[in-house]
Amino acid sequence: MKIDFTKYHGLGNDFLLIDNRQSSTPLITPEQAAVLCDRHFGVGGDGVIFVLPGVEGSDYTMRIFNSDSSEPEMCGNGIRCFAKFVANLDGHITPEKIVPTTYKIHTLAGIIKPEILGDGNITVDMGKPRLIAEEIPTTLATGSKVIEAPLGVAGQSWLATCVSMGNPHCLVFVDDVQKIDLSVIGPQFENHPVFPQKTNVEFIEVVAPDYLKMRVWERGVGTTLACGTGACATVVAGVLTGKSNRSCTVELPGGCLQITWSEADDRLYMKGPAQAVFTGSVEI
Repeated sequence: MKIDFTKYHGLGNDFLLIDNRQSSTPLITPEQAAVLCDRHFGVGGDGVIFVLPGVEGSDYTMRIFNSDSSEPEMCGNGIRCFAKFVANLDGHITPEKIVPTTYKIHTLAGIIKPEILGDGNITVDMGKPRLIAEEIPTTLATGSKVIEAPLGVAGQSWLATCVSMGNPHCLVFVDDVQKIDLSVIGPQFENHPVFPQKTNVEFIEVVAPDYLKMRVWERGVGTTLACGTGACATVVAGVLTGKSNRSCTVELPGGCLQITWSEADDRLYMKGPAQAVFTGSVEI
């Protein structure tokens, strides 16, 4: 079977986008997606994203298979790439013009609403954060928020703040994010028994109250250049711990996202780019 795809990236977090509108079932299996994501023996990517028919009043449904064949609930960089891809499919983006468009996308984390702006950037209403331990989920607390709770990893005690953006995040503030060996520390956080569904982990350096640096180990993927849900969770953690404002630039290895946690409606708003890289086809 031949599969057509377009590769996109959001600040270096890269995905293969597949037009799957003719079926509500992904065209390939999670295991086949993992093969495609292999950077040596496949096309290369952090995940494969499928555009499926909309359900429950949505315009489209998004599903993602990670490079390890797992399926996450949501992906902030991925949904910006998704929005750009479907806008091209719908003819709202051409070499001559960009028609500002808002979509309702059904995800495993609920309905997400990306808006394509006239300058090509995408603003995404990422919804409300979930802060109670059982909602994340984590066993670091019971019936309460988890804010700088001690957590032993790699023979050292860390202060962990936990947030769900539809997917779990463990956030740790450090003096210098460059000194963290993600390849060693990341998997130990991801697979720690206090996270029954595993977790993403973000290490955050406060440059200023409105400027945060972040590095991420993504659940099911590993080290990536950017994570949109992680950037949102970073600002939430910054506010909960009194370290940041509600509107911040979050600097990731692949570039910057603008994140606002609205006090008016408790929702997170993310603004950033998505870029097509190339199109191709591959035999499965």
